[in-house]
Amino acid sequence: MIDDHRPRFRRRQLPRSPRGLPLRAVAPNAVTALALCSGLTGIRFAISNDWQLAAAMIVLAGVLDGLDGRIARMVRGESRFGAELDSLSDAISFGVSPALILYLWSLNSLPRLGWICALMFAVFCALRLARFNAAIDLAEQPHKMAGFLTGVPSPAGAGLAMLPMYLWFLTDEPMFRSSWLVAPWVALIAVLMVSSIASFSWASLKLRHSVRFEALAVLVVMGAAFASAPWHTLSFVCVAYLISLPFSMRNYARIKRLRAAPTVPPTAEQREPS
Repeated sequence: MIDDHRPRFRRRQLPRSPRGLPLRAVAPNAVTALALCSGLTGIRFAISNDWQLAAAMIVLAGVLDGLDGRIARMVRGESRFGAELDSLSDAISFGVSPALILYLWSLNSLPRLGWICALMFAVFCALRLARFNAAIDLAEQPHKMAGFLTGVPSPAGAGLAMLPMYLWFLTDEPMFRSSWLVAPWVALIAVLMVSSIASFSWASLKLRHSVRFEALAVLVVMGAAFASAPWHTLSFVCVAYLISLPFSMRNYARIKRLRAAPTVPPTAEQREPS
């Protein structure tokens, strides 16, 4: 009987590639897909001149966009696929859709300048999202580390760009539909989205226990106001957000100065006990 001492080699098991998304990631991605459908449906209503429904679809897309991230964190369903889908949904729902709605509503009376402003808004929204995705893995993000955002976020930018439409719903004043007013306004909001100004990040705000009841009461009042007078409420929110931008820039500049200030070591007199 021959004793075989040769080493036996086992077949190497190759790592299996993931077969798809985990089940817990389906819910937030479904909400993101609904936001995308809502933004695209706004274009459909704009083509049929249902302007209030078109604006409502963009607002609904913003609400769904705020929910998908929270649902993903709640069920621990964050994924790279979800992040990419969310960016694509934001680019369409808050960039392409508002640009086309505003063009069909007002900017088409200035075919060249109006289309340039609409195109500028859609492209700048995509550029903002591309900049955000490129900075996800960066360790040094001064605005994010201080609790601020860089520029106006795309959902807020879409809401601000449609502010003349909200005012037109309220007053039926032809001035708010004038392309000479809407075109520079849309261009200004587009620039704010790609700018480097510091804006408040509401997700990073932390409330003290003593004011949580008051904050809940404010949310209830805002919800009731939105249900009874949506365009008044949206106009108020847009104006309040614009007013908050100088304060966010000032607060970030103060935090930046405090972080840049050198720490002065105590002198010998300060170290000696009195």
